[in-house]
Amino acid sequence: MTRVDEVMVPPRDARCFEVRAGQFFRITGVDGPQVGDLNLWNAHDLSERFFSGKTRQLHATHVSTGDRLWSSLPGLRPLATITHDTLDWYGWDEDGGGVHDVIGTRCDPYTNHLLTGADYQHCCHSNLTRALVAHTGMPPEQAELHIHDVLNVFMCTGFTHDTHQYFMKASPVRPGDFIEFFAEVDLLGALSACPGGDCGSSHSDDSTPCYPLHVEIFEPAPETLDGWSSPPASGYAGKHGL
Repeated sequence: MTRVDEVMVPPRDARCFEVRAGQFFRITGVDGPQVGDLNLWNAHDLSERFFSGKTRQLHATHVSTGDRLWSSLPGLRPLATITHDTLDWYGWDEDGGGVHDVIGTRCDPYTNHLLTGADYQHCCHSNLTRALVAHTGMPPEQAELHIHDVLNVFMCTGFTHDTHQYFMKASPVRPGDFIEFFAEVDLLGALSACPGGDCGSSHSDDSTPCYPLHVEIFEPAPETLDGWSSPPASGYAGKHGL
């Protein structure tokens, strides 16, 4: 493959990137253990976006090589397919934790204010909103409505054995680890370098060590896509019995 673009996502911030159908994008840890929150949209229609709940239903609570990131209704098609994951060795730990979850939402300032009474401006929800505003020029109140539940890249999470409550623990990601995706359609992506760092200690503040994340876009050799075509939207007629 040939690298055609790259974006460095600063700690406690987010950046957008574009990937054409048939290209690959890779998210790599840089300098230290860092979790990322990923949003994906159809680049031509932001109403079609990553559907974490359907991805969880069709695959599992945590995703890895060969799993696909599905789009919202009525499109319901794969937006991207995971092609490589250097953390696929982790599997499930003794606490029931796994990596790359589609169960937790992005951290957001509303929940943080509810729990702490404080206004924190660098939660992933806010980071992703700023990135989309910067990339598209749309007003913040409009951009925020497009931010959606994420793929928690590199994040180690699960449910407790006794009470089945969601937990986070320190991610095993180290510099050089990456997860790679094949773009099934033209994509607009946004990635936030979470203020929780490796999400093993404090969250939604400036006290946890945080590190950049590197996004690279790759163009494959043309012959590798022979016979491939972008998947169409769902074939359901959409009548809903009406």
